[in-house]
Parts: sequence; structure tokens; C-alpha cells
Amino acid sequence: MADVVSREVRSRMMSGIGGKNTEPELALRKALHARGLRFRLHDKRLPGKPDMVLPRWRTVVFVNGCFWHRHDGCRFATTPGTRPEFWAKKFAANVLRDRRNAELLTGDGWYVVVAWECEIRQDIEAVAETVERVVRSGR
Repeated sequence: MADVVSREVRSRMMSGIGGKNTEPELALRKALHARGLRFRLHDKRLPGKPDMVLPRWRTVVFVNGCFWHRHDGCRFATTPGTRPEFWAKKFAANVLRDRRNAELLTGDGWYVVVAWECEIRQDIEAVAETVERVVRSGR
């Protein structure tokens, strides 16, 4: 199926998608802050620049978009019909990078929590409760 917009317009639209301060990330930050958890944002010194870093508990939280990070079984993890080889390569690199960053962090003694966009949109309180339970229980 052909794209409904030109290649230039699609490129401009895709380049406007930011990786920080997304709606799901802001919602989770607000919910965690309301629960008394304090964190730092996007620490460049850590692999993958986690969305939230809770240094007191040596825990990091990544808020992953289902489309870009390929949430298994999620209806939002679709593949565009145009240029499927490009997208397959792009998504595979994203998943590999995510896995490598998580391994580097756990190897350095950090606990890694991944919160998926669809789960945050569906039930933010359940996700915040899970993160809080992981953080406060020490796993």
C-alpha cells in the first residue's frame, strides 16, 4: 500500500517523534512522584540513558514505545507496509541495543524495569505499583 503523504512529509513527521518526555513517560513520572519515589532523568552516564534513574535503590526505568521497541504480542507493534526490509533491520537493531543496555546495567549492579507504552495507557496505577514494589522490595 502506498503512503498517503510524500516521502519528504513522512520524513519530517517521523523526525518530529521525540525520545524524551513522551506522554507515557510523563504519566509514569507523575504517578511515581505521587508515591514518594524520587528519580533523576535521562542520565547520560548510564547505558541507554534510562528514562528514570532511582540511584537510592540502584534501579532504572525505561519507558518503551511498543512500536519502536517491538513489544511482543502487542497490537501497536506493527510493521509498516512500505520498505519492510528497512523496518525489520531498524527494529532488530533497536531490540538488540535495548538488550545490550540492560545487560550492561545489570552487570554493573543496577535493576532494570521496562514499562511498556500500552500498559501505561491501559492502567498507569498498576504499572506504578509494580515499579514501586520492585524498588521498595529490593526486587
